[in-house]
Order: sequence, then structure tokens, then C-alpha cells
Amino acid sequence: MSHGVELTPPRGPAPPDNAVIAALQAGLDKVNRGLMALSMIALVLTALVLTYSVVSRYFFHAPTDWQDEASVFMLVGVTFFCTAYVQHHRGHIGIEAIAGLLPHRVNAVRLFVVDLVSTLFVGFFTWKSWLLFHEAWVDGQTTSSTFAPPLWIPYSMMAAGMTLLALQLLLQTLARITNKPEHAA
Repeated sequence: MSHGVELTPPRGPAPPDNAVIAALQAGLDKVNRGLMALSMIALVLTALVLTYSVVSRYFFHAPTDWQDEASVFMLVGVTFFCTAYVQHHRGHIGIEAIAGLLPHRVNAVRLFVVDLVSTLFVGFFTWKSWLLFHEAWVDGQTTSSTFAPPLWIPYSMMAAGMTLLALQLLLQTLARITNKPEHAA
């Protein structure tokens, strides 16, 4: 539990005991770190776009019709591209009310069930995301604004981000199955 500002980057979990899973995790971690850096840039760019829109409208009376979609699209990418990185560090919100009350072995089973159910749910969400992307691509769907950017752009980012999250959860679940008991986390 964090009680303040952390000045050092989070340390990832110990590498899995299985060499294949460890290699796949290392590769996925590189992708996740790259997407995290890209997401940071996109977040700053989103702030600049919205600031430009306000300044343009207020000072020059020149409204823009593209800033909302551009900002939302970038925020969709930021949100979904960061999920696997956050999951790798177990940074998603979790309620640990009973974790301290359970015996170690029971808690290990609870964690495995949570990982397994999360993997299945995210796998389903990933599949539906790819269906949305495909439908938007094939039908040429666009937003209803005058700018009308294609909807396959945010759907592709959502599908790619969910795919990475599904892979991350799958690797963590497989690591939990194959790790020696003292390394399972």
C-alpha cells in the first residue's frame, strides 16, 4: 500500500521460474514499457490540443471541430495501452479485506482463482473489442461530428490494449501454476 509520492519507479515482480514464460514476460515487458512512454507523450499532447482549443476559441474566436475526437481517441489509447503495464506491477485496484485473514495456502488459491477469472473475462472483452474493430473497419463507421474520424482508430487501440492485457494475465496465471510455491505472487 502506498502512503505518499513514490519517487522511484515500481519494481516488477520476480521473473517466473519457467524459462519460456520468463522470456515471453520479458518481451511483453519491453512492449509495455514502450507503450507506456508513448502514452505519456500522448497524454501531454492531449493537454496541448485541449489548451490550443480553449485559447483558439477564447482569444481568436476560432472554434475547432476536431479537438474533442482527437483528445478522446488519444485518451482511449492511453487508457488501454497502459493496462498491461499496470497489471504487470499488480497496480490495479484490488480489495484485500480478507487476504490478511486467510491462511497462506487458501490465499494462494484465492489469488489463482482471481487471476484465472480475470484472464477469462479479459479474454472475452478482447474478443468483443476485435469484433468492434472489424465492424467499424468493414462498415466504414465514423463519429457523428463534422470532423467524422473513423471509429476503427479507437477500437483498434482498445483491441490491441486488451490483447496485451489478456497476454499479461495469461502469463501471470501460467507463472502462478508453474512457479515454486515461495515465488508465486
